[in-house]
Amino acid sequence: MKIDLNNKKFKTQSNTNNGEVSDETIFRYSQNENIIWANYDGGQIIKGNLIGKLVNDHLEFVYQHINKEYELMTGKCKSYPEYIEDGKIKLNEFWQWTCKDCSSGESTIIEI
Repeated sequence: MKIDLNNKKFKTQSNTNNGEVSDETIFRYSQNENIIWANYDGGQIIKGNLIGKLVNDHLEFVYQHINKEYELMTGKCKSYPEYIEDGKIKLNEFWQWTCKDCSSGESTIIEI
């Protein structure tokens, strides 16, 4: 799948209860060929970033952030992009913490 995330912003549409991002969290993506990265903050997140790559039909990345409790949180994610009716991009994400309880979850973020 050919996708361009460079200079695109996203916000969370949904997340499972064990996740920390919310509709107040804004992601700012950059892309160079198949390499992607983003900074994010808002809601419970003071500062976060992710880095990864485009692999066939999805993104694979690792993320880290500091939450409002000043905890360093880390995880990994597979994200499946789709174009929605208005031409915007939606990312359907399947993630897992690599810290604390190592639980998994699902979230959806949408281009704004």
